[in-house]
Amino acid sequence: MKMMKTLLTSAGIALAASLALTGCGSAGTAGGEDELTIGISMSTLENPFFGTVKDGAVAAADEDGIRTIVSDAQNDTQKQLNDVQDMITKGAEVIVLNPVEPESATPIVELANSNDIPVITVDRSSAGGEVASHIASDNVEGGRLICEWLGQHLDGAGELAILEGIAGTSPELDRDEGCTEALAAYPEITVVASQPADWDREKGYTVTQNVLQANPDLTAIFGRNDLAALGAVEAAQQAGKLDDITVISFDGIQDALESIKAGQLSATVVQDPILMGETAVETAIALSNGEQVEKIQDLPVKVADASNIDEFLG
Repeated sequence: MKMMKTLLTSAGIALAASLALTGCGSAGTAGGEDELTIGISMSTLENPFFGTVKDGAVAAADEDGIRTIVSDAQNDTQKQLNDVQDMITKGAEVIVLNPVEPESATPIVELANSNDIPVITVDRSSAGGEVASHIASDNVEGGRLICEWLGQHLDGAGELAILEGIAGTSPELDRDEGCTEALAAYPEITVVASQPADWDREKGYTVTQNVLQANPDLTAIFGRNDLAALGAVEAAQQAGKLDDITVISFDGIQDALESIKAGQLSATVVQDPILMGETAVETAIALSNGEQVEKIQDLPVKVADASNIDEFLG
């Protein structure tokens, strides 16, 4: 993913070098016996957003000579638990956890707690256990911003379909909260469908096909992440309705930004996955040094649309 001028930090991290050193399920730069070891467990690296979070974390760790153990749960809750157990066996002193689901994260966090290993959650929170710090974009604010943008774009009236993320996850709940708050100011925008697409592009495509058939006067779609929204764009194009439908989303992955540039996707909330990964490593270092850290760390977001897309594409 290209550096996003507005939101990404100027850390100058050499991602290519870090990727050459560290891959999924492998260790990064190995330090001496006294060097910190961080376990990084990602829900799925098929999602480019989470892949970039991982890249940011590994690159930041490499810069500081910190050893990393990276795993891809492949959206499998049992695999994620096994992965973290393996990290602990291999000497991980801090766990950075991007949970598959909040409920499935609880035994993982409790496992680390029982071994006196601090846990940092990123993007998605855990339903239980003691988490030292949760790092995420301000999803409530992002939901509010994108639905305020939609209300203005539709002149306050229209039919909206929502492609939900995975039920119960903190990003899904928070983005819904922010959007609902914003849409309260636009009572003539009616939500005519709200169905799960589970952050998935193919599901976003299939759900949108069905929604379009059932709602011929649909004017807008909110995909709660970019992948689902890009699936919606494909379905609307195929149905010959993309020119009549505003599609908005959340994440700011490269494909979404390029879709906005091409006049397909209308707008997205841009997060900073590199900063998310960097912040996780900075927090892990602080915890290993016995320092106090913030329990909740909200990262900034911004809406990208046709008017400012070049700021993000570089």
